[in-house]
Amino acid sequence: MKSISWKWPSALAASVFLSFCAALSLVGPLARAAGVLARSKSSSPGFPGNPRLPCCIQVVEEGTGWPVPLVELRTTHNVRLVTDNAGRIAFDLPELMGRETWFNVIGQGYEVPKDGFGYRGVRLKPEPGKTLKVEVRRAIIARRLGRLTGGGLFAESQKLGLDLDWRESGVLGCDSVQNAVYKGRLFWVWGDTTLARYPLGIFNATCAATAVQPLQSFVPPLRVQFHYFTGRQGHPRGIANVPGSGPTWLSALVTLPDKSGKTHLAGSYVKITPPLEAYQRGLVVWDDKDKMFERFRVLWNKSDAHPKAPPMPDGHPAFWRDANGKRWVLFGNPFPTLRCPATFEAWQDTNSWQILKPQATLRAANRQATVRPHSGSIAWDPWRKRWVTVFTEKFGKPSAFGEVWYAEADSPTGPWGPALKVLSHQHYTFYNPELHPEFTPPESPLLFFEGTYSITFSDGHRPTPRYDYNQMLYRLDLDDPALAPAERH
Repeated sequence: MKSISWKWPSALAASVFLSFCAALSLVGPLARAAGVLARSKSSSPGFPGNPRLPCCIQVVEEGTGWPVPLVELRTTHNVRLVTDNAGRIAFDLPELMGRETWFNVIGQGYEVPKDGFGYRGVRLKPEPGKTLKVEVRRAIIARRLGRLTGGGLFAESQKLGLDLDWRESGVLGCDSVQNAVYKGRLFWVWGDTTLARYPLGIFNATCAATAVQPLQSFVPPLRVQFHYFTGRQGHPRGIANVPGSGPTWLSALVTLPDKSGKTHLAGSYVKITPPLEAYQRGLVVWDDKDKMFERFRVLWNKSDAHPKAPPMPDGHPAFWRDANGKRWVLFGNPFPTLRCPATFEAWQDTNSWQILKPQATLRAANRQATVRPHSGSIAWDPWRKRWVTVFTEKFGKPSAFGEVWYAEADSPTGPWGPALKVLSHQHYTFYNPELHPEFTPPESPLLFFEGTYSITFSDGHRPTPRYDYNQMLYRLDLDDPALAPAERH
């Protein structure tokens, strides 16, 4: 028998041949492993379908089907899941996929019925790629449209592959808002602002501009894209570099004409030293060239001789014409405490300022009690043909500074009629609410207000992820029969 000898054409061919043999030797074990993995995924309750896909939980309002932001679903092992502006949660807990799961529902005004043990919740079975719906009942008069500021407004939706066109601002949180219409745009000024790069953010106010009527729709989901004033690197920046240590807080933002007809964007400021003590107050004016508020005049420096600041423009302004047709601007928080003729010259002249005494309490509608206003704003409403107000109650219940009331009056200085609670919070604060009459045309019965949703000044201990220390927008339907008790004087 003749012997056979192999002749390798090259070292490369030998290498290919040996690699092929090695691959063949692995085919069997790999195939068996793949089969075991596939069987385990199809049979295990934790991996139905594609395990990489989250389950979409959509929370909607009963009756309207509107998505409801700021609804928390909490598991029995205390995982907290909160709906975004589209009312969605991207559920991806591997330990609960495919398992019947109880969720407590905490909705800050939106709820589900209690069960026999007093729990308010729902039982769901999350599965990858599926959509589950939870209906909640609105227990408040105001309708929540969503969060205006902060990061991740559509974060849950984006984890589901939706709303991917939403552009993040870089702002994660900000204090109360001031608004004024200036040169055809609506200016927004916020207080201390939180960024991602460090716990200490911007403490000399941030600013953005939008259209005067920025809402594309009057129903949720809320999508207001702010055009921030930014620095060289394109990040939001401070816009009130008033000299002195500590934060600069702005207030009483107003647009006024001078005697030549030129319009000025003006406001007041306060300088703060730790912990939260004011040591200087004055006036600021917007510089169109530098796009900054510049100090215009110092009105008070704290000293032993002057420990308290004198009256000055503060809060949210409102314009008013008296019986003689003279136009005034009124400042207050919520009710007017100071007024002056609506000109730039009168605004800067303290001799033209008139001090007003605001109404201290209001009668609560539908019950024998009084309500003490804490902060808020007033506005003339063309649809109601009356002055309206929303304000936070001082030391209210269940939240000390989270109960929001509505009232009406024939005059901006009152007397204000019976107050009706339109918004309530559990263990949370909703301070400095501001009305937005400019959002709608005069013939509209819709009224919008926003406020600062914050755990500060409350008995709560667990800030709501993403929502805390941000601005929330609500809607009142002034033709709603639920508001009728506030119309009676």
